[in-house]
Amino acid sequence: MGPTNSNYNNTSRTAKSTFTSEVTGEVGVAVTGKLETSVGTLLAKVKAKYEVSVSAKLTAKLGNSISVDTPSHKTTHATYGVWRLKHTGKSYWLHANCTTTPEHTVTSYSPFRVGWYLWES
Repeated sequence: MGPTNSNYNNTSRTAKSTFTSEVTGEVGVAVTGKLETSVGTLLAKVKAKYEVSVSAKLTAKLGNSISVDTPSHKTTHATYGVWRLKHTGKSYWLHANCTTTPEHTVTSYSPFRVGWYLWES
């Protein structure tokens, strides 16, 4: 959601790096393709199939901070935001006479978690 922040430790000792989120934002479900059901049904199917909690929307807040140790001569990178799960599937209607409408490939992204993504280089 926000920019990636980085801190390089140019010392011979481990140093503390503190990162603070700079944006507030809300992320909702995004769908590409022709969805033949409701977003609520889609999320229920994803939750049941993958045994994860998903939401229709999540909010990342301004001012959330994290402090981590950055090893000597390394750079710690941090990005704060709403992380989404990508789902790909087929959408169609099954009629009472056992025929179906044409299949449509659907890709959706559902909010999964708010938090930090950290890595070192």
